Amino acid sequence: MGSKFKILESILKHPTTVSFVRSKTTSAQYVASRFRDPTFEKLMDKYKNFLKVISIQDLILANPTNKNDPPSVSLDFLNRLSQKLQLNRGATAFLRKYPHIFRIFYDPTRSQPFVKLTDVAFEISRQEAEAINASLPLVVEKLVRLLSMSTSKSLPLRAVFKVWRELGLPDDFEDSVIARNSKNFKLCDGNEPNTHVLKLFDEMRGRDFTAAVDNWRVMECCREDCEVNGMDLQYSFKQGFPSGMRLSKDFKAKVKEWQRLPYVGPYEVMGENKKTKSGIKRSEKQAVAIVHEFLSLTVEKMVEVEKISHFRKWLGIDFNIRDLFLDHPGIFYLSTKGKKHTVFLREAYERGQLIETNVVYDCRRKLLDLVVLGRHGLITGGFKCGEASKSGESESQEEDSE
Repeated sequence: MGSKFKILESILKHPTTVSFVRSKTTSAQYVASRFRDPTFEKLMDKYKNFLKVISIQDLILANPTNKNDPPSVSLDFLNRLSQKLQLNRGATAFLRKYPHIFRIFYDPTRSQPFVKLTDVAFEISRQEAEAINASLPLVVEKLVRLLSMSTSKSLPLRAVFKVWRELGLPDDFEDSVIARNSKNFKLCDGNEPNTHVLKLFDEMRGRDFTAAVDNWRVMECCREDCEVNGMDLQYSFKQGFPSGMRLSKDFKAKVKEWQRLPYVGPYEVMGENKKTKSGIKRSEKQAVAIVHEFLSLTVEKMVEVEKISHFRKWLGIDFNIRDLFLDHPGIFYLSTKGKKHTVFLREAYERGQLIETNVVYDCRRKLLDLVVLGRHGLITGGFKCGEASKSGESESQEEDSE
């Protein structure tokens, strides 16, 4: 235990000196010794099973039956996918934990049990699809911004597929977004067989974008109670630390020094030599700006680290993505719940919920509330966001073993 506390002390004292920390710890130790924010950890406790619910929901919705019957899949099919879906006790046991979302029924014509969504869950999925379709212009803008951050103004299509839900894209975005906006995008063959690269047309490359952090700086500067002068705010990022995280004077000094460091924005090309000491520092800060902007483009201001790592080279980031998040705990929060590393944009959340919500997020939050509800409660009329009982939350924690 003593060595772990020493590692944590080292990290807190040197949050941006990557080489200093790495010389004394392995990457796994660095992750294990990070400060755990109870608010985000509680949120991830809910999200672990929520993501499994989403996976099953997608399988059901992707298997339409006839016009009169709602989509469904056989229970046997889901049980065979239990390991892939990480359902340790099997699909049947998992589905029965969420009677407000899934309904198991016997189909006499096919002589086997099937699974469908409840009316409430199906309505939530319909509302989400409707909200996504209504926001297609915003979706196009997000893709243009994402491609504009790329050094080659192009991205592998398989990487975009990995974050289609995070970006709020429709599941058929290759047809409904890319093909229908041929003036903005074009698909080209990749270097490997059966791979494609999404490119931005030259006419779209000259656009000037304002990064999310720049908008925050303007708003912060205009605040009547703003105590930071313009020079200090010019290159600053919003920082926030949980009350239980003890910050040393050395840590605060280094954060203040880093905040004042000039850098090139996420949509600009860095002309300075990245191999010099000064160039490495500025390049690292630009990398922070890029992943900050990436998270700002997502619906829930969160993404799995493995997914965003697929964009690293294409976005010109020369640093380990996960280490960037760990080195800047005031900007990002990294959770390892559910055997996956998930990063949150800290400033976007308050008490476990988005501060500035959107219609797609609101729909997903309704489904999350049903997950937290578990077996508890009865639905009368419409289910509204935030109605999950405390007993539902305790059951969600009991299901962590899934």
